[in-house]
Amino acid sequence: MTIQAMGSHKMNLGCHHSIRLAIILWIFLMFFWGELCCVAQQIRDPKFIVSYNQPKKITKLGSGHYLIDFGKSFFGTVSLSLKSNHAKDLVIHQGEKLLGNRIDRNPEATVRYQKVVMKNMLAGQAYIVKLQPDIRNTNDKAIHLPDSLGVVMPFRYCEIENLQVPIEDIELFQKAIYVEFDDMAGYFSSSNKTLDQVWNLCKHTIKATTFTGYYVDGDRERIPYEADAYINQLSHYSVDDNYAIAKRTNEYFIDHPTWPTEWLLHTAMLFYQDYMYTGDLTLIRKHYQVLKVRTLHDLAREDGLISSRSHRLDSAFMLKLGFKDPKTKVRDIVDWPPAQKDSYWKLATEEGERDGYDMGVEINTVVNAFYYHNLVLMTEIARVLGESDDAKRFAKEAEMVRTMINEKLLDKAKGVYIDGEGSSHSSLHANMMPLVFGLVPDQYKMTVVDFIKTRGMACSVYGAQYLLEALYQAGETEYAFKLMTDTTTDRSWWNMIQLGATMTLEAWDMKYKPNLDWNHAWGTAPLNTVVRHLWGITPIQPGFKQVEVQPQLGELTFSEIKTPTIMGNIIARHQQVNEKVNYTIELPEGMSGIFIVPKGYQPTKSKQRQEIIKLSSEVNKIKLRVISKDSLVDTE
Repeated sequence: MTIQAMGSHKMNLGCHHSIRLAIILWIFLMFFWGELCCVAQQIRDPKFIVSYNQPKKITKLGSGHYLIDFGKSFFGTVSLSLKSNHAKDLVIHQGEKLLGNRIDRNPEATVRYQKVVMKNMLAGQAYIVKLQPDIRNTNDKAIHLPDSLGVVMPFRYCEIENLQVPIEDIELFQKAIYVEFDDMAGYFSSSNKTLDQVWNLCKHTIKATTFTGYYVDGDRERIPYEADAYINQLSHYSVDDNYAIAKRTNEYFIDHPTWPTEWLLHTAMLFYQDYMYTGDLTLIRKHYQVLKVRTLHDLAREDGLISSRSHRLDSAFMLKLGFKDPKTKVRDIVDWPPAQKDSYWKLATEEGERDGYDMGVEINTVVNAFYYHNLVLMTEIARVLGESDDAKRFAKEAEMVRTMINEKLLDKAKGVYIDGEGSSHSSLHANMMPLVFGLVPDQYKMTVVDFIKTRGMACSVYGAQYLLEALYQAGETEYAFKLMTDTTTDRSWWNMIQLGATMTLEAWDMKYKPNLDWNHAWGTAPLNTVVRHLWGITPIQPGFKQVEVQPQLGELTFSEIKTPTIMGNIIARHQQVNEKVNYTIELPEGMSGIFIVPKGYQPTKSKQRQEIIKLSSEVNKIKLRVISKDSLVDTE
C-alpha cells in the first residue's frame, strides 16, 4: 500500500508536472496565436461595407419632381424600387452640391454630378443606378474598386423628375461603399460647437474616403500620394482601430513613389507612425533598405544639406528610388497649388498656397527641414532594428544638418528663416517647418513664432497640418485654436461647412484651386490635431504600451474624447469651473502613461508645482487649480 501510495504520489507529481507543462504550452500557444491574429488583423485585406442609407429629407419641387437629401456624401450610387410599374422614363440626378433648391448641374471644378434615365421599371424589382465611369479616376494609375462594387461617385443628393406614381410608392436608398469602420471607436465633444462641427466633418471624411481600401487623394484621381496619406493616416488612427488601410497604402508607396521631393520624404514618416501606433516592426524591417534610400541622403552635399537639383539625381537614382520611369523628375513642391506665375489656373492670390516662397533656391529650407526629420526618425528605426552603425550615422548626419540649417538658412538678424540658401525672402512655410521638426534654437523661438502669427493661414489645407502642429508644440494654444474654429474667413474649415460640403475640401475654396474636389482627406488636420495636440494623446512607447497626455485645451471649459489604440480605447473628460479643472482619464488594461500638467496649473492638494502625474490602467482622476493669472499667459 505504501508503494502504491508512493507510486500514486509519484503519478500525481507527474500529472501535476505534465499539467504545468501543458498550461505553459497553452499560454505560449495562445500568446503566439494572439500575436499572429494581431498581425493578421493589422495587414488583412479591407472588408468593404455596402450600406443602404435612407433619406433624411424629401422635398417636393413640382409635379413628379422631388429632391432627396441623404444628409451626408458617400461614395456610391442610388438604389431604388417601386410598388407599381413605371413605363415612362424616370430621370435621376445625383450630385454633391446644390444650386438653390436643386442639384447643381454644372458644379465646376471636380465637384461631382451625373444624370441617368431609367426606362421601363417594373414593380417589386430592385434597381441600382448605373453611373458612367470617369476617365481620369479609372485609368491605369488610379486605384480600382472590385468589379462587384460597380461604378461609384461621391454624392449627397438625389433629384427625381417625371415620377408618375406617388412618392410613397418609391423606395430610395443611398448605396454607400466604404471599408469597415467603427463609428463608436472615436468621438469628441466640447464647449465650442464650431470645433465640434469641424471635427465631425473631418471624421466623416475619414470614413467615407476609405472606399478604395487605400488612402487616395480624392475622387479626381483616386491615386495615393505620400503627403495626403500621412494626414489621412494620423486622422484615421484618431477615430478607428483599423490599421490595414495604412499598412496597405504604405506598402503601395514602395513600388509607386510620387514626384515631389517632400512627398518622398514622407515615406519614413508613414512607416514610423505605423510602428508607433501598432508596435509592429514587420513593415519597417521588410522595407528598411528602401526607407534609407527615400531619406535622399545620397543627395547630401559636403555640408550635409540636400537639393533636388543635385547631379546625383540621375536616371540610376530614380530607379533606385522605385520609379518605373527613370526620366521622372523629382521637384520641390513646398505646398500646393503653386504661385500664379507657375500655374495655368486663375488663382485668387498671386502667391497660391506658398506664401510667396522663393522656388528659385537650390537649397530649400522646407526640403531640408523634412530631411532632418527623416534622419531623426531613421536613427530610431535603425536602433530598434539593431542596425547600430546606421543609427550612429543617421544621428551624426542629423546633427550636421541641424547645425547647417541654423547656420545657413536662419537670418539671425531678423530671427526668422529664409526660404533657402541665397534667398532674401521669408515665408510661413520656411518657418513653420523648422519649428514643427524641432530645429529652432531656443533664443529664436519667439521671433519665429511671432513671424508665423503674422502670416495667418497662408498655406493650403495640407500645410495647415504642420502649422497647427508647430503652434501647439510652441505652446501657442490660443492662436492654433483660433485657426481651427475661424468662422470669419473663407480660409477655414467652417467655410467648407457653409459651402454645403460634408467632407473636407481639397482646398479652402474653389477660387484657391479651380479643379478642387469635395472629398479630400488631406484636409482633416483638425481631427488628428484635437486628439494629438489639443488633448495631447500620443504614444510614448510603440503600440501604445505607454501614452502621454498633454492637454492644451485653451478656452474650452468642457470636453470629452474617446480615441482608439491597439491596446484599447482611451476615454478622457475635462471640466473647468472658475479656477479649478477636473480631468478624468481612463486607460485600457496593460497601458500606463504620464499626464503633463498644463502650464499655469498645479494639483489642488500640492503646494509645489508638479509637472508630471503618472497614469495607470484605470480611471485616473486629476484635480488642478490655477497657480496665478500671470502664469497662464507666461511663455518664458
